[in-house]
Amino acid sequence: MSRFSTRFDALRAANRKALVPFFTAGDPSLQATVPTMHALVAAGADVIELGVPFSDPMADGPVIQRSSERALARGVGLSYVLECVRAFRERDVETPVVLMGYLNPIEIRGSTRFAEEANAAGVDGVLLVDLPPEESDEIRQAFAAHAIALILLASPTTTDVRLAKLCSNAEGYLYYVSFAGVTGADRLDADVASDRIRQIRALSRAPVVVGFGIKDAASAVAMARDADGVVVRSALVATLAESADADDAARRAVAFLSPVRAALDSRD
Repeated sequence: MSRFSTRFDALRAANRKALVPFFTAGDPSLQATVPTMHALVAAGADVIELGVPFSDPMADGPVIQRSSERALARGVGLSYVLECVRAFRERDVETPVVLMGYLNPIEIRGSTRFAEEANAAGVDGVLLVDLPPEESDEIRQAFAAHAIALILLASPTTTDVRLAKLCSNAEGYLYYVSFAGVTGADRLDADVASDRIRQIRALSRAPVVVGFGIKDAASAVAMARDADGVVVRSALVATLAESADADDAARRAVAFLSPVRAALDSRD
């Protein structure tokens, strides 16, 4: 059984929602990545999404773009990211870890080599923002051979035909983007998203988590109503960016995420 199955089955049995924080590997510092991962778990994270910095993060808003730029300036690449996951696994063998980024670094490394190394490091899934599902067969096969889930994205503009394919191929969880646009935008409307999320959950063979526009406890609770979980991205990245050092980053991670976890657990 995968870490995803174990975690989401436990959440379902406890009638709890998954809390999935994202931050960029190597930001706010090289030393802060692993302590921040552990801090987020201590604060109630169920899955960690670790951003792989990329020079042209076209789906991300300015907060995550700047975070990626800072990490790249520190020399962060796939080797560093995988080493962070490997170090995280020395203390945590249960929390699923998803790498989120873009296709180019994996193509350069080679999908089979990358999948082998990711599996060895303890990665559970990979979300590639710019990989069309129609062109994913080769990477999906390489990932499957090494027990790496290819996390898929759906959005309000996804056609019914494509949505049916996404739902039938979903692994780990299906990430629903609550509105069309880049990360960090501030136009969340839970009521508009609800019908679509319910539709997707009825079709998907994997849990459905929703992201984009979730910045605090109130927005997380609103979006979690019809989803299996929520993803918090830009607001957390912005908070971590102000950290003075690795210890401060861990403290900020706990201070940010703990109220979100508490609100999700106490929702009506």
